Amino acid sequence: MSTTETTNNGALEKDVGVASAPGAANLQPQMSAEEHEVARQAARFGYGPLAHVNTAEARLPAFGGEFQPGLYKPVEGRKFANPAPLGLCAFALTTFVLSAINMGARDLTHPNIVCGLAFGYGGLVQLLAGMWEMAVGNTFGATALSSYGGFWLAFAIVLTPGGFEIESSLGAVPFANSMGLFLMGWFIFTTILVFCTLRSTVAFFTLFFTLDLTFLLLGIAYIYHDDAGIPNSSIQKAGGFFGFLAAFAAWYNALAGLADNSNSFFVIPVAHFPWSATGRERRGKTDRELA
Repeated sequence: MSTTETTNNGALEKDVGVASAPGAANLQPQMSAEEHEVARQAARFGYGPLAHVNTAEARLPAFGGEFQPGLYKPVEGRKFANPAPLGLCAFALTTFVLSAINMGARDLTHPNIVCGLAFGYGGLVQLLAGMWEMAVGNTFGATALSSYGGFWLAFAIVLTPGGFEIESSLGAVPFANSMGLFLMGWFIFTTILVFCTLRSTVAFFTLFFTLDLTFLLLGIAYIYHDDAGIPNSSIQKAGGFFGFLAAFAAWYNALAGLADNSNSFFVIPVAHFPWSATGRERRGKTDRELA
Protein backbone atom coordinates (compact mmCIF):
# COMPACT_ATOMS: atom_id res chain seq x y z
CA MET A 1 0.00 0.00 0.00
CA SER A 2 1.33 3.45 -0.95
CA THR A 3 1.98 6.27 1.54
CA THR A 4 -0.95 8.28 0.08
CA GLU A 5 -3.38 5.37 0.47
CA THR A 6 -2.21 4.82 4.03
CA THR A 7 -2.79 8.51 4.84
CA ASN A 8 -6.26 8.51 3.27
CA ASN A 9 -7.29 5.35 5.06
CA GLY A 10 -6.00 6.69 8.33
CA ALA A 11 -7.97 9.90 7.92
CA LEU A 12 -11.14 7.98 7.18
CA GLU A 13 -10.63 5.70 10.13
CA LYS A 14 -10.14 8.73 12.33
CA ASP A 15 -13.45 10.18 11.06
CA VAL A 16 -15.47 7.11 11.95
CA GLY A 17 -13.62 6.36 15.14
CA VAL A 18 -12.09 3.05 14.01
CA ALA A 19 -8.52 2.20 14.85
CA SER A 20 -6.24 1.07 12.03
CA ALA A 21 -4.51 -1.46 14.24
CA PRO A 22 -5.31 -3.26 17.51
CA GLY A 23 -2.89 -1.11 19.44
CA ALA A 24 -3.95 2.18 17.93
CA ALA A 25 -7.14 2.68 19.92
CA ASN A 26 -5.47 5.04 22.39
CA LEU A 27 -3.69 7.03 19.69
CA GLN A 28 -6.73 8.29 17.75
CA PRO A 29 -9.66 10.35 19.08
CA GLN A 30 -12.89 8.43 19.34
CA MET A 31 -16.41 9.66 18.62
CA SER A 32 -18.92 9.95 21.39
CA ALA A 33 -21.77 7.47 21.35
CA GLU A 34 -24.13 10.17 20.05
CA GLU A 35 -21.76 11.22 17.25
CA HIS A 36 -21.15 7.62 16.27
CA GLU A 37 -24.89 6.96 16.00
CA VAL A 38 -25.40 10.03 13.79
CA ALA A 39 -22.46 8.95 11.62
CA ARG A 40 -23.90 5.43 11.39
CA GLN A 41 -27.24 6.82 10.21
CA ALA A 42 -25.50 9.01 7.64
CA ALA A 43 -23.53 6.07 6.31
CA ARG A 44 -26.75 4.08 6.06
CA PHE A 45 -28.50 6.86 4.12
CA GLY A 46 -25.38 7.20 1.98
CA TYR A 47 -25.34 10.97 1.51
CA GLY A 48 -24.57 14.29 3.10
CA PRO A 49 -21.77 15.75 5.19
CA LEU A 50 -21.67 12.75 7.53
CA ALA A 51 -21.48 10.04 4.87
CA HIS A 52 -17.92 8.78 5.22
CA VAL A 53 -16.52 7.75 1.86
CA ASN A 54 -13.07 7.79 0.32
CA THR A 55 -13.46 10.94 -1.75
CA ALA A 56 -10.17 10.28 -3.50
CA GLU A 57 -11.60 7.18 -5.15
CA ALA A 58 -15.40 7.44 -5.03
CA ARG A 59 -18.07 9.98 -5.87
CA LEU A 60 -20.90 10.91 -3.54
CA PRO A 61 -24.46 10.07 -4.63
CA ALA A 62 -27.01 12.68 -5.68
CA PHE A 63 -27.91 14.94 -2.77
CA GLY A 64 -30.44 17.76 -2.69
CA GLY A 65 -28.68 19.46 0.21
CA GLU A 66 -25.71 20.11 -2.06
CA PHE A 67 -28.01 20.85 -5.04
CA GLN A 68 -26.32 17.99 -6.88
CA PRO A 69 -28.66 15.87 -9.06
CA GLY A 70 -26.03 13.29 -10.02
CA LEU A 71 -22.87 11.65 -8.76
CA TYR A 72 -20.38 14.28 -7.71
CA LYS A 73 -17.00 14.65 -6.12
CA PRO A 74 -16.90 17.17 -3.27
CA VAL A 75 -14.57 20.11 -3.55
CA GLU A 76 -11.70 19.47 -1.15
CA GLY A 77 -10.31 22.37 0.81
CA ARG A 78 -12.72 24.87 -0.73
CA LYS A 79 -12.88 28.31 0.80
CA PHE A 80 -16.66 28.49 0.39
CA ALA A 81 -19.26 26.80 2.55
CA ASN A 82 -22.16 24.96 0.92
CA PRO A 83 -24.24 27.76 -0.69
CA ALA A 84 -27.18 25.52 -1.64
CA PRO A 85 -29.21 25.87 1.62
CA LEU A 86 -29.05 29.66 1.39
CA GLY A 87 -30.33 29.67 -2.18
CA LEU A 88 -33.01 27.09 -1.38
CA CYS A 89 -34.26 29.07 1.62
CA ALA A 90 -34.39 32.30 -0.41
CA PHE A 91 -36.40 30.53 -3.08
CA ALA A 92 -38.68 28.79 -0.57
CA LEU A 93 -39.73 31.84 1.43
CA THR A 94 -40.48 34.00 -1.59
CA THR A 95 -42.40 31.18 -3.26
CA PHE A 96 -44.33 30.52 -0.05
CA VAL A 97 -45.58 34.10 0.21
CA LEU A 98 -46.52 34.38 -3.47
CA SER A 99 -48.28 31.00 -3.41
CA ALA A 100 -50.30 32.05 -0.37
CA ILE A 101 -51.49 35.12 -2.25
CA ASN A 102 -52.27 33.06 -5.36
CA MET A 103 -54.44 30.82 -3.20
CA GLY A 104 -56.29 33.84 -1.82
CA ALA A 105 -55.02 33.62 1.76
CA ARG A 106 -56.46 36.34 4.01
CA ASP A 107 -58.42 37.63 0.99
CA LEU A 108 -55.22 38.98 -0.60
CA THR A 109 -55.39 39.49 -4.34
CA HIS A 110 -52.40 41.69 -5.24
CA PRO A 111 -48.85 40.32 -4.78
CA ASN A 112 -47.25 43.73 -4.09
CA ILE A 113 -45.70 42.53 -0.81
CA VAL A 114 -43.74 39.92 -2.76
CA CYS A 115 -41.80 42.65 -4.58
CA GLY A 116 -39.63 43.35 -1.53
CA LEU A 117 -38.85 39.68 -1.03
CA ALA A 118 -38.31 39.16 -4.75
CA PHE A 119 -35.77 41.98 -4.94
CA GLY A 120 -33.92 41.31 -1.70
CA TYR A 121 -34.15 37.62 -0.76
CA GLY A 122 -35.47 35.54 -3.62
CA GLY A 123 -33.67 37.72 -6.16
CA LEU A 124 -30.38 39.14 -4.88
CA VAL A 125 -29.54 36.53 -2.24
CA GLN A 126 -30.47 33.60 -4.48
CA LEU A 127 -28.44 35.07 -7.34
CA LEU A 128 -25.42 35.36 -5.05
CA ALA A 129 -25.90 31.75 -3.94
CA GLY A 130 -25.92 30.73 -7.60
CA MET A 131 -22.64 32.54 -8.21
CA TRP A 132 -21.10 30.80 -5.20
CA GLU A 133 -22.30 27.49 -6.61
CA MET A 134 -20.34 28.38 -9.74
CA ALA A 135 -17.28 28.97 -7.57
CA VAL A 136 -17.49 25.50 -5.99
CA GLY A 137 -17.90 23.83 -9.37
CA ASN A 138 -21.60 22.92 -9.28
CA THR A 139 -22.94 23.69 -12.77
CA PHE A 140 -26.50 22.56 -12.07
CA GLY A 141 -26.75 24.53 -8.83
CA ALA A 142 -25.29 27.64 -10.43
CA THR A 143 -27.67 27.45 -13.38
CA ALA A 144 -30.79 26.78 -11.32
CA LEU A 145 -30.24 29.20 -8.44
CA SER A 146 -28.95 32.04 -10.62
CA SER A 147 -31.83 31.60 -13.06
CA TYR A 148 -34.52 31.62 -10.38
CA GLY A 149 -32.81 34.57 -8.73
CA GLY A 150 -33.15 36.33 -12.08
CA PHE A 151 -36.79 35.23 -12.26
CA TRP A 152 -37.62 36.88 -8.97
CA LEU A 153 -35.81 40.07 -9.94
CA ALA A 154 -37.71 40.18 -13.24
CA PHE A 155 -40.99 39.39 -11.48
CA ALA A 156 -40.42 42.22 -9.00
CA ILE A 157 -39.60 44.67 -11.81
CA VAL A 158 -42.83 43.78 -13.60
CA LEU A 159 -45.07 44.09 -10.54
CA THR A 160 -43.48 47.02 -8.65
CA PRO A 161 -46.28 49.59 -8.29
CA GLY A 162 -45.42 52.79 -10.13
CA GLY A 163 -42.05 51.42 -11.17
CA PHE A 164 -41.61 50.60 -14.84
CA GLU A 165 -45.41 50.85 -15.37
CA ILE A 166 -45.39 47.71 -17.49
CA GLU A 167 -48.89 46.62 -16.57
CA SER A 168 -50.47 50.04 -17.01
CA SER A 169 -48.72 50.68 -20.34
CA LEU A 170 -49.84 47.34 -21.79
CA GLY A 171 -53.40 47.29 -20.53
CA ALA A 172 -55.12 44.52 -18.58
CA VAL A 173 -55.71 41.97 -21.34
CA PRO A 174 -52.35 42.29 -23.16
CA PHE A 175 -50.58 42.19 -19.79
CA ALA A 176 -52.35 38.96 -18.82
CA ASN A 177 -51.38 37.37 -22.14
CA SER A 178 -47.80 38.59 -21.77
CA MET A 179 -47.55 37.28 -18.22
CA GLY A 180 -48.90 33.94 -19.40
CA LEU A 181 -46.13 33.68 -22.01
CA PHE A 182 -43.57 34.78 -19.41
CA LEU A 183 -44.61 31.99 -17.04
CA MET A 184 -44.81 29.38 -19.81
CA GLY A 185 -41.21 30.18 -20.70
CA TRP A 186 -40.19 29.43 -17.14
CA PHE A 187 -42.22 26.24 -17.31
CA ILE A 188 -40.11 25.11 -20.27
CA PHE A 189 -36.87 25.96 -18.46
CA THR A 190 -37.97 24.14 -15.32
CA THR A 191 -38.93 21.08 -17.38
CA ILE A 192 -35.32 20.91 -18.58
CA LEU A 193 -34.15 20.89 -14.96
CA VAL A 194 -36.70 18.21 -14.05
CA PHE A 195 -35.11 15.88 -16.61
CA CYS A 196 -31.77 16.40 -14.84
CA THR A 197 -33.21 15.23 -11.50
CA LEU A 198 -34.73 11.94 -12.68
CA ARG A 199 -31.71 9.96 -11.40
CA SER A 200 -31.38 11.83 -8.11
CA THR A 201 -33.44 11.71 -4.91
CA VAL A 202 -37.19 11.81 -4.46
CA ALA A 203 -37.01 15.05 -2.45
CA PHE A 204 -34.86 16.75 -5.10
CA PHE A 205 -37.14 15.61 -7.94
CA THR A 206 -40.26 16.64 -5.98
CA LEU A 207 -38.95 20.19 -5.66
CA PHE A 208 -38.57 20.72 -9.40
CA PHE A 209 -41.63 18.70 -10.40
CA THR A 210 -43.98 20.71 -8.19
CA LEU A 211 -42.33 23.94 -9.31
CA ASP A 212 -42.81 22.88 -12.93
CA LEU A 213 -46.53 22.33 -12.33
CA THR A 214 -46.70 25.71 -10.59
CA PHE A 215 -45.36 27.58 -13.62
CA LEU A 216 -47.58 25.57 -15.97
CA LEU A 217 -50.80 26.22 -14.04
CA LEU A 218 -50.09 29.89 -13.41
CA GLY A 219 -49.21 30.37 -17.07
CA ILE A 220 -52.49 28.75 -18.10
CA ALA A 221 -54.38 30.86 -15.55
CA TYR A 222 -53.07 34.08 -17.11
CA ILE A 223 -53.63 32.92 -20.69
CA TYR A 224 -57.22 31.83 -19.97
CA HIS A 225 -58.19 35.13 -18.36
CA ASP A 226 -61.61 36.70 -18.39
CA ASP A 227 -62.69 39.72 -20.46
CA ALA A 228 -61.18 42.08 -17.87
CA GLY A 229 -57.77 40.38 -18.01
CA ILE A 230 -58.14 38.75 -14.59
CA PRO A 231 -56.48 35.30 -14.41
CA ASN A 232 -58.65 32.20 -14.08
CA SER A 233 -59.20 31.96 -10.33
CA SER A 234 -59.47 28.17 -9.99
CA ILE A 235 -56.35 27.43 -12.03
CA GLN A 236 -54.45 30.18 -10.23
CA LYS A 237 -55.31 28.64 -6.86
CA ALA A 238 -54.18 25.23 -8.11
CA GLY A 239 -50.88 26.81 -9.16
CA GLY A 240 -50.59 28.38 -5.72
CA PHE A 241 -51.13 24.98 -4.10
CA PHE A 242 -48.29 23.39 -6.06
CA GLY A 243 -46.18 26.45 -5.28
CA PHE A 244 -46.77 25.70 -1.60
CA LEU A 245 -45.50 22.16 -2.13
CA ALA A 246 -42.45 23.46 -4.00
CA ALA A 247 -41.65 25.88 -1.16
CA PHE A 248 -41.73 23.17 1.50
CA ALA A 249 -39.74 20.79 -0.73
CA ALA A 250 -37.09 23.51 -1.05
CA TRP A 251 -37.00 23.99 2.72
CA TYR A 252 -36.69 20.22 3.18
CA ASN A 253 -33.69 20.03 0.84
CA ALA A 254 -32.18 23.05 2.55
CA LEU A 255 -32.50 21.36 5.95
CA ALA A 256 -30.83 18.27 4.52
CA GLY A 257 -27.84 20.42 3.62
CA LEU A 258 -27.75 22.22 6.97
CA ALA A 259 -28.26 19.42 9.49
CA ASP A 260 -25.13 17.64 10.68
CA ASN A 261 -23.74 16.47 14.01
CA SER A 262 -22.73 20.03 14.96
CA ASN A 263 -26.31 21.28 15.11
CA SER A 264 -28.72 18.36 14.82
CA PHE A 265 -29.57 15.09 16.57
CA PHE A 266 -30.66 13.45 13.33
CA VAL A 267 -29.91 13.21 9.63
CA ILE A 268 -32.59 14.24 7.14
CA PRO A 269 -33.61 11.10 5.21
CA VAL A 270 -33.97 11.21 1.45
CA ALA A 271 -35.03 8.35 -0.81
CA HIS A 272 -33.10 7.53 -3.97
CA PHE A 273 -34.99 6.35 -7.02
CA PRO A 274 -34.52 2.61 -7.65
CA TRP A 275 -33.09 3.35 -11.12
CA SER A 276 -30.51 5.82 -9.79
CA ALA A 277 -26.88 4.82 -9.29
CA THR A 278 -27.39 4.56 -5.53
CA GLY A 279 -30.64 2.61 -5.94
CA ARG A 280 -29.05 0.08 -8.31
CA GLU A 281 -26.10 -0.34 -5.99
CA ARG A 282 -28.34 -1.00 -2.99
CA ARG A 283 -30.51 -3.37 -4.99
CA GLY A 284 -27.41 -5.27 -6.08
CA LYS A 285 -26.28 -5.60 -2.49
CA THR A 286 -29.70 -6.90 -1.46
CA ASP A 287 -29.69 -9.48 -4.27
CA ARG A 288 -26.28 -10.71 -3.19
CA GLU A 289 -27.41 -10.95 0.43
CA LEU A 290 -30.45 -13.02 -0.56
CA ALA A 291 -28.47 -15.32 -2.84
